[in-house]
Amino acid sequence: MDSDIKGKVRLRATWCAVLIAGATQQVSAQQINDPAAQELLRQQERERVLREQQEARPDVRLERAPDDGIERLPKNETPCFLIERIVLDGPGADDFRWALTSANTKDDPATGHCLGTDGINLVMKRVQNAVIARGYVTTRVLAAPQDLTGGTLTLSLVPGRLHTARFSAPDSARAAIANAVPARRGELLNLRDIEQGLENFQRVPTVTADIQIAPAAGSGTGPGDSDLAIAWQQRSRIRASLSLDDAGSDATGKLQANGTLSLDNPLGLNELFYVSVGKGVFNGAGKDTDSWTVHYDIPYGYWLFGATASSYDYSQTVAGAIETYDYSGRSRNAEARIDRLLFRNAAIKLGAYGRGWWRQSTSAIDDTEIQVQRRRTAGWELGLNHRQFLGKITLDASLAYRRGTGAFNALRAPEELAHAFDPSIPLEGTSRIKLIVADAQLTVPFQLGNQRLRYSASWRAQWNRTPMAPQDRFAIGGRFTVRGFDGETTLSGDRGWSLRNDIGLAVGGGLEAYLGADYGHIGGQSTRFQAGDYLAGMSLGLRGGWQHFSLDTFVGSALEKPANFPTDYTTFGFSLSWRY
Repeated sequence: MDSDIKGKVRLRATWCAVLIAGATQQVSAQQINDPAAQELLRQQERERVLREQQEARPDVRLERAPDDGIERLPKNETPCFLIERIVLDGPGADDFRWALTSANTKDDPATGHCLGTDGINLVMKRVQNAVIARGYVTTRVLAAPQDLTGGTLTLSLVPGRLHTARFSAPDSARAAIANAVPARRGELLNLRDIEQGLENFQRVPTVTADIQIAPAAGSGTGPGDSDLAIAWQQRSRIRASLSLDDAGSDATGKLQANGTLSLDNPLGLNELFYVSVGKGVFNGAGKDTDSWTVHYDIPYGYWLFGATASSYDYSQTVAGAIETYDYSGRSRNAEARIDRLLFRNAAIKLGAYGRGWWRQSTSAIDDTEIQVQRRRTAGWELGLNHRQFLGKITLDASLAYRRGTGAFNALRAPEELAHAFDPSIPLEGTSRIKLIVADAQLTVPFQLGNQRLRYSASWRAQWNRTPMAPQDRFAIGGRFTVRGFDGETTLSGDRGWSLRNDIGLAVGGGLEAYLGADYGHIGGQSTRFQAGDYLAGMSLGLRGGWQHFSLDTFVGSALEKPANFPTDYTTFGFSLSWRY
């Protein structure tokens, strides 16, 4: 018995030694099918999709009354006065002098023109429309009786200010106004502040809200003051969802189940909180995955503060020469993030964000940790995001810089240790990464005859400034990147990009048929050990929802791939979900 135990220990140690040797002496050779890297990259994509679904933000664009089009100043008015100068006075007039330029259009300037009553009214209208176009919908531009014989037209500004923001039915409202509406008492009232306030209320999926500008009521009111009357209603504080898909791997289990419990506005601060738990199901013995994600975020005017933590565990049975072994892995992730909307108007939203992140992963054989595969990294990321509406077209784009640091006891990557041990081994990765990431999405609804269609494109890219460890590389091949591939094997490189294209056709009943065509390319020093550097694939599917249920099912096939790149000739996939 003792000899058997000792034999197993020696054999296990041999396994670990082989793995260590492979990591330290052959670290320069990228393993395309590295199970640890594959699982972590796959889980990162699943978490990204989960967060996009759970943390979607609404867009509120309040329509203002259109003007009457281009009007020209009347000619030969009687009586009229030659106007040589237009000035603006009144409280806060200095902040609105920019609006006077609208009085002098390029081909129909007001100065140098003889203006009568109709002409002066048109000048006021031009200046007023310029003020409203910037969102100051309650600020008024007037012309008081005055002597125009001197050639000066004086316009008076009555600034529109916020008197108070209040709920229309305060007894039934269980939300805070202070952190939702950016405008404060006595400040100039701007339509952009109202839109932001509505978005902060409506970002909670179970809330419906509306804001109306009402005459100021109560004490302390003055000329131009208005109230914001907020109609707010929440149907429930709790949401739940269940889902099942086959996005897992053959090694750890294809079928993956997920359950999410969301608490909407739990503290009455317009915040979001959710817990999501995932597990491999019906996959047979020796295959298992477990995961969880916890997220909380809270708005404050044009700011958004959030924190997320997640965990992922997997295990698989590996057949050895004498006996089978349990190969397992674990990853832990945490991040804190701050978003700030820098600018918005009727068509554009520009924001910035910063986040700090921490990540740790380990691997083990029969519960014996493989020390050389332990990773712990931390760092920060700064980025810009942009959304623009071009008629019915929506464009989203973001650009960010990611930097790894030594915070939170971050460890040097195994690739760094191998390079330090033997400088002849190329440096294939570092925990102090320097990385630029970008993405863009374009949505174009259109119509052919009576048929509604939709084109969407999604582009993602990264550019490295340091060698990248396997879990930081750009990977392609699978349902989340380049469709048409089974995802069991991927191509990954220090840098790369991918483009996904969809044409969707509404077929009725809340369903959409779609045809997808994707392409991805990788680059960098790590690709020299890959089977190739590009993939192209296509998919044909059906997605949509009915009442509380939604589905996405598809069939795909590779269009272009390296000759020795293994994948199924045809891939199938599905995702089913129920939401309440």
